[in-house]
Amino acid sequence: MSGALILAAFWFLAANLAVMMPTRPAQWKADALLVACGVPLLGWLTVEHGPVLGMMTLAAGAAILRWPFLGLMLRSRHPGHALHRDPAE
Repeated sequence: MSGALILAAFWFLAANLAVMMPTRPAQWKADALLVACGVPLLGWLTVEHGPVLGMMTLAAGAAILRWPFLGLMLRSRHPGHALHRDPAE
């Protein structure tokens, strides 16, 4: 097993632990650190193992590091959603 795969496994473990943090400020700091470490790691993994594994790793990392405000913004614009408020009502 290559060093890139071992470090990617540790990155995924750390990302899963960061998602479980109860406080929002600590989670944002952990997310920023994970992104800063994950981008070069993703490049290294892609160079060693090819673009298919690199894209699969990118998709898995994006699924773990969800962006809650983006999801909230997209859901609130949907007319049938409870967060969508019509000013005319």
